[in-house]
Amino acid sequence: MTSENTEATTGRHLLPTNMRELPSPWNDLTQGRSLDLAALPPSGAEQALEVLRASLPRHRHSVHGWDEALRDSYDDRGDHTLDEAEAWLTRLMPTTADVTRERVAQVLAKWSELGIPTVSVPPTRDQIDTTAAEWATSVRQALASDAFAFLERGAFAGHEDVTARLAKAYVRVGLAMEPAVHLLLALGRPVGEEALLALVRDDAVRVCRPYIRSWLLVLRRPGYEARAQQPARGEAPLLPPAVRDLPYSWGTGFQWPADLPETEENVARARALLQALAPAGRLPEPVPDPVWSGDEDEESPSWLEVRKVMWELMPYACHVTRERMTEAMRECALLGIPGVPQEPDGEEAARFVRRWVTWIGGWIAGEVFTWLGMYVDDDALVTPWAMELAERYARCGLAAERAVSMLRWHDTVTPSREALTRIAADETLPPHVREQAALL
Repeated sequence: MTSENTEATTGRHLLPTNMRELPSPWNDLTQGRSLDLAALPPSGAEQALEVLRASLPRHRHSVHGWDEALRDSYDDRGDHTLDEAEAWLTRLMPTTADVTRERVAQVLAKWSELGIPTVSVPPTRDQIDTTAAEWATSVRQALASDAFAFLERGAFAGHEDVTARLAKAYVRVGLAMEPAVHLLLALGRPVGEEALLALVRDDAVRVCRPYIRSWLLVLRRPGYEARAQQPARGEAPLLPPAVRDLPYSWGTGFQWPADLPETEENVARARALLQALAPAGRLPEPVPDPVWSGDEDEESPSWLEVRKVMWELMPYACHVTRERMTEAMRECALLGIPGVPQEPDGEEAARFVRRWVTWIGGWIAGEVFTWLGMYVDDDALVTPWAMELAERYARCGLAAERAVSMLRWHDTVTPSREALTRIAADETLPPHVREQAALL
């Protein structure tokens, strides 16, 4: 509980004076507020800005919803008890001026009658204080969200700078963050974009950076698209000659079309690509699978955000040049993406470029192995050269899983079976690669 709310709960009112004195419909805490706000003309921008100034807390806040297990237990009952409990808040406090500790205490008394298990009979002082603080914060959240939504409808015209400052302030305190970011997106360039750029480099919002960055990319995408349309003539290529004319773009990898016929021409291209990208020795680090499959609650790795920028700037293999890699590095640093060199020169930047060229090459090779395995049925077209290359890739750690998968798809062919046996027996290889090869 913040010091501001602690002070409020010891007296009668839980909201500051300027919130209690908000004009109608902004002071309305019932469902009727939404309808009334929808009817307000854009000239009401000043009032919306005043709502934002009044509702902005001095310290970082957090709005906690109902416990999921508790909500599920009431949903299972089918008697709308939880909805009824929530309704008592606005029933006893219909306006901002009515938000007092005494009325919160009355609400908790009603909750205890309804059998809400988080409230004792009678409610304790701590339960009242906690609920009072949370309700005051949720009122700020709701009013600010409505004010941002109102301004987003175009009412911000003529108020861009102050709107952006207030939106940034709300993101920093963790209140009404999503509507604030959406409003910055609506503000567009340059004001909204500058605000979002400041936020993604602000340590106060580091937990929310990926979310903010995803919307910032929307504003910067037209610039990426314009750059992607420019030919790479005169730029220094980073991929081998045989790879540069690959006609397939990349999002996660460079997927070959599933219906691509297994003609000699296509098989020859696959062979040339794998030969050109084949590593000379064991890689110092594993190449991540282009399809990240982390848990829903797991934080996604930062390289996914780097890749998002890269494929926007260089959608085809022919665009993978030193110049565009430097541009991508600068852009990722500007966007505050972790693990990206801040300066495009020096050994750190050189390692960054080498790593990404290797990864991109590995993803291209992985897609080639997938096509050769899943969509090429004629073993004669891929024997024995594809098996030899697949074993080489697996031993070097580049597209290893895709290479082993290709061998397994053709395990009726003797060279494939022999390669799988050797890979499975090689104790210098990662356990998961050996296990994959051993599943005969």
